Amino acid sequence: MLNLEECNICPRMCKVNRAIEEGYCKARIPLKVNLYQLHFGEEPNLAGENGSGAVFFTHCNTNCIYCQNFSISQFGWGKEISKFKLVDIMLHFQKSGANNINLVTPTHYTPQLIESLKIAKEKGLSIPIVWNSNAYESTETLKELEGLVDIYLPDFRYFDNEAAKRYSDAEDYPQVAQKAILEMFRQVGHIKEKNDVAVKGLMIRILLLPENKNRVDKILEWISHNIGNDTQISLMGQYYPTYMTTAYPEINRPVSDEEYHAAVDKLYSLGFENGYIQERCSSDIWTPKFINENDSS
Repeated sequence: MLNLEECNICPRMCKVNRAIEEGYCKARIPLKVNLYQLHFGEEPNLAGENGSGAVFFTHCNTNCIYCQNFSISQFGWGKEISKFKLVDIMLHFQKSGANNINLVTPTHYTPQLIESLKIAKEKGLSIPIVWNSNAYESTETLKELEGLVDIYLPDFRYFDNEAAKRYSDAEDYPQVAQKAILEMFRQVGHIKEKNDVAVKGLMIRILLLPENKNRVDKILEWISHNIGNDTQISLMGQYYPTYMTTAYPEINRPVSDEEYHAAVDKLYSLGFENGYIQERCSSDIWTPKFINENDSS
C-alpha cells in the first residue's frame, strides 16, 4: 500500500513523513507544478497536430548532473496546486483538443495523481494518459496505476551501474529500470495508434551521452531480447552540457557525430523499425522555459 506518511513510493524507500519532512526527492504531500501547456516538442505520435497536454512536476527522485530540467527537478521551481486544480487543468487540455495528458516526472506524486486521475475520469476525462518518467520506479507503485495510465514513456538512462551512480546517484538504476519497464509493458503492450496518434502502449526514450557512458548498445540489446524489436524507441540526440557537467569533463561536451551514428547503427542492426531518431542537437531548443516563481523581474 502506498504511504506518504512513511514514504514508500519509489525505490529510495525514504520512509519519511512527507507531511512534515522531506525525503530524497524533496517533495512534500501537496502537488507542486512549474508549467502546464500544450507541448509540440514531444514525439510526433504524441504531439500530433494538436499538441500534448504537458504538466511539468517539480522535484525528482534522481539527481542527474546533466538534467536539462534542473531548475525544477533540483532547484524546486514551481508552485503548489490542489488535486482539484490539476483535474481542471486536465479537463481544459481535453477541451482544447490535446491528444493526451502528459504527466512529466510524476513518480514522487503517484498517490496524489491516482486520486486526481480518478476524479478527472469521473468528470469525463477520456483522452490517453501519458506517464513520462525516468523509470526509477518500483513495480509495486506502478501496479497501482494499471488501468489509469494508457501510455508509458520511460527514459532508459543506464545499463551501467557505475555510470548510474556517478551521474544520477542511483547505483541500482539499471536493475530497477528493467523491472519497471517490464511492468509497464505488461500493462499496456506495444504502441497502438489511431489516425497516427498513440492511444496506448510503451515507448522507451534513450538519451545519448558522450562516450556512450550509459551503454546505449546494451540498453538496445536488452530491450530487443526482453520486449522485442517491435518496441517503439525514441533515440534522443538532444544532449547538451548543463547543470553540473563542468565537474565531469568526460561528458562536458555534445555527443559527437561518431557516437551518434554508432547508436543509430546499433538500433538498425537489432531490427528496430518503430519509433523515432532525433537529429543530433547541442542546444536547449527542446527544453521548456520554466518559471521561477520567486523571480519578481
